[in-house]
Amino acid sequence: MTDAGTAAVAATAVTLDRHNVAVVIPALNEALRIREVVEGALRACDRVIVIDDGSDDDTGAKIADLPITLLRHPQRMGKGASLRDGFREAERLGMAAVTTMDGDGQHSADDIPRLIAAANRHPGCVIIGARLRKRASQPIYRRIGNDFGDWGIAWGCGFRVRDTQSGQRLYPASVFTLRDVAGEGFVFEAQLLISAARQAGARVVGVPIETRYQCADAPQTFRKSHFRLFRDLYAITSHVVVQVVKQGRVIREYRRARANPPVIDDTSGEFSSRTQP
Repeated sequence: MTDAGTAAVAATAVTLDRHNVAVVIPALNEALRIREVVEGALRACDRVIVIDDGSDDDTGAKIADLPITLLRHPQRMGKGASLRDGFREAERLGMAAVTTMDGDGQHSADDIPRLIAAANRHPGCVIIGARLRKRASQPIYRRIGNDFGDWGIAWGCGFRVRDTQSGQRLYPASVFTLRDVAGEGFVFEAQLLISAARQAGARVVGVPIETRYQCADAPQTFRKSHFRLFRDLYAITSHVVVQVVKQGRVIREYRRARANPPVIDDTSGEFSSRTQP
């Protein structure tokens, strides 16, 4: 059995909870909201790992007194490098899964228990906090970009996925311990979904969460997103195209992906896998 296969079997045998799931938070110049983000994560999980990616503000100082693991990059290395370092630390600590969230406050730590519960209902799967609620508050250009990203990454995975651009996810050990996952920056997160499907045999499940963006009537204040729609979406798309071509049988893979609808885990019944476009 391969290492990924062994990890997948282990993932199905372990019940996830706050004690064996670590929260991994990449942070670049997040002084505005990082303390409340980390405090929220600590209420949900015992282990919180923050990677300060070469911040030139006081991101690290804001959370230095909290009971967390704080890793620091001497210079900016990108989100991919931050996640890799966080995953390695979680593996060293023996975690059964990790949840990821951004440090800018756009993800709610209150959703972490829902991701963990969904992971227990879908052992070995990647769980995405899919921004399906209050989606109208998402800027239209971001919505179009996200839909395009979903279309392309589904092709690479072999099944459809909702909100592939969301940074709030849960990865079982069979996925976050995968070696040689290609890509840097935001491309790494796209490749993780493809590698999860192709190497670890993991399905991706969406859990509806609220869309939280800065807008005129929003109570929260967020810093400007590090995601640059056209630059980063082009990088993700070109990377995915290469992966699809490498797999071969391009048309057949496209048809297979379109024939496999996204899986949505929603105990409220508001969303259904059968009704997702």
